[in-house]
Amino acid sequence: MANYLPTYTSTPTPPKSLTDQRTSRKKDQIDKKTLEIHRSPDTEIYKNMQDLSDELPDNSPRFVLLSYPLTLASGRQSVPYVMLNYLPATCNQETRMLYAGAKELMRNQSEAGRILEIGDAEEVESIEEKLQGED
Repeated sequence: MANYLPTYTSTPTPPKSLTDQRTSRKKDQIDKKTLEIHRSPDTEIYKNMQDLSDELPDNSPRFVLLSYPLTLASGRQSVPYVMLNYLPATCNQETRMLYAGAKELMRNQSEAGRILEIGDAEEVESIEEKLQGED
C-alpha cells in the first residue's frame, strides 16, 4: 500500500486554544495556495444567532465552531459543541471542494461532537431546532 501525504494542514494550536473555542465562536478559513486552515482570532461571543448570521459572508464558506447553551424538551440543560460547515450555494466550485476536503480534519482537531451543514446564512437562525434534536 502506498503512503500518502495529507493534503491539508492546520495552524499549530496548543490544547488551551482548543478549549477556549468551546466558549466562543470562531470562523476558520482555508488558504488556497498552502491548503492551510487558518484559525480566526475572532473570539467574539454573539448574543444571538442573528448576529452570527449577519457576520457570515455571502460567497465564501466558513467553518464555525459553536458552543450554544439550550434547554432540551426534557428540561435538561445542554451545551452542545458543534461545527457549522457553512457552504453557501453562491461560492465557486473550487472553494467548495477545498472546504469539503478539510471538513473531517477540522472536526477531528476541534473535537466537535457534530457537524451541521449550513447552506444559507438564514439557516443559522434555526440552529437551535437542529440542536434540540440532539440527545
